[in-house]
Amino acid sequence: MSSRIVDAPGGTYSGLVVLDGIGTGVEDVVRLADGTARPVPGTDAMRRAEESWNAARQIAATGRVYGRSTGVGANRNEDVPTEAAAGHGLRLLRSHAGAIGEELPARQVRAMLAVRANQLLAGGAGLRPSVVTALCEALESGAYPVVNEFGSVGTGDIAALAQVGLALAGEHPWRGAGAPESQPLDNNDALALISSNALTLGQSALALHELRGLIEATQVVAALSLLAVDGSHEAYAAPVHAARPHRGSVEVARRMRELIGAADRPTPPLGRIQDPYGFRCLPQIHGPAHDAADALEGVLAIEINAAAENPLISPEDLAAYHHGGFYQAQLALALDHFRLAVTQVARLSTSRLSTLNEPAYTRLRPFLADQEPASSGVMILEYAAGAALGDLRAFSAPASLGHAVLSRGVEEQASFASLAARQTLRACRAYRLVIGCELVAAVRALRQRELRPEPGLGAGRALELAEAVLEADPADRPLTDDVMAAAELLDRFTDIWRGSTS
Repeated sequence: MSSRIVDAPGGTYSGLVVLDGIGTGVEDVVRLADGTARPVPGTDAMRRAEESWNAARQIAATGRVYGRSTGVGANRNEDVPTEAAAGHGLRLLRSHAGAIGEELPARQVRAMLAVRANQLLAGGAGLRPSVVTALCEALESGAYPVVNEFGSVGTGDIAALAQVGLALAGEHPWRGAGAPESQPLDNNDALALISSNALTLGQSALALHELRGLIEATQVVAALSLLAVDGSHEAYAAPVHAARPHRGSVEVARRMRELIGAADRPTPPLGRIQDPYGFRCLPQIHGPAHDAADALEGVLAIEINAAAENPLISPEDLAAYHHGGFYQAQLALALDHFRLAVTQVARLSTSRLSTLNEPAYTRLRPFLADQEPASSGVMILEYAAGAALGDLRAFSAPASLGHAVLSRGVEEQASFASLAARQTLRACRAYRLVIGCELVAAVRALRQRELRPEPGLGAGRALELAEAVLEADPADRPLTDDVMAAAELLDRFTDIWRGSTS
């Protein structure tokens, strides 16, 4: 059972994710959300949680502590009488469990539970350790609380976590079998549980994991498109990127050389001097997206393991520190930056799609049509990709520009990291469809030109996979199923990209 404790550093071990509040990462959260691993609290981490809980009760019994012996928000100066303290926690959970909107899918809720369990093990919350065990039991059984989507403005996912708290206390519904036994939550537990951005962090981890893989897959698709139009290899030459050594761009150029079998210093082409931006500027546009993904992962690595609860309980000096560590400016800005970079990559895909439809580059009929008079071929894919790109562009509006003044003016600023996380998740589907359109066209062009990359190259393996699932008939017909199949195939292209390194 997940209540078993192990003495090991954080990370994944043979189907286990050891939660230690120190080294748990994005991939660990994703595996727990997907149910492909089960969580186990680390020994030292549970000891920290126990010490923090004992210290919190001692501090609250002898002094004023926000949310434990006082109200919250604008009620921060209103004391809670000792005789009312036991019921104060449940009242706080009930009043704050007001999230609205659609129910979140299981995967997102499970990601939130994983993040919150790990944060509690960082040892700053002062929450009863049995809550960590209960969260781990839920992750193992597959049960998850009903959580609604709206309730946070980026200063704590208080409404969503209050719903989790009420579920743990037995007053809010669970989905699935195997819900943990009810927890006796009181004034020392309520705020300690809900003072976190665990939902936003879990959603961000899921979005980063998917979009990072799709960006990698996009380069494999771009390699097929490059071969289909006899594109130049010069744009990926090692000297070009040594002269302007941005880390992401250098790596993208190196991977492209591997995918297509190009030399570090390729021979200049005999035909076109240079290609359109969709090919020539690929390292300069994909590279920043990789850099943005790395930057976002760096922020998440800190936040997933942060003791950011307000107040911070410090057993070392028996103190409760009131602070603003819950404010998610770094995360909101990193998510906004990442989405803008992703949109640039998707937009470049639509540029390559246009090139694939142009006979001057393919030496085929316009829109890769068959031989019937006035056939439209894949013409509609430009419109479909453009429409999906429109959604992606809308999702990329910076959420961090949002503003809110709440709780009688006491909380007069908001990061809107929660909105940034939701928008990043929503971007995944639109992005996937844009790249699916390019893949359909690239494979059709290669088939019509009877071009086949060497089977040992990444591009060769990608074409073999694509030809196995994409219809070869070039006649005018609906292409919806083709694009959906191509979009689903992208996850396997990610594996090709990651295996292309020597």
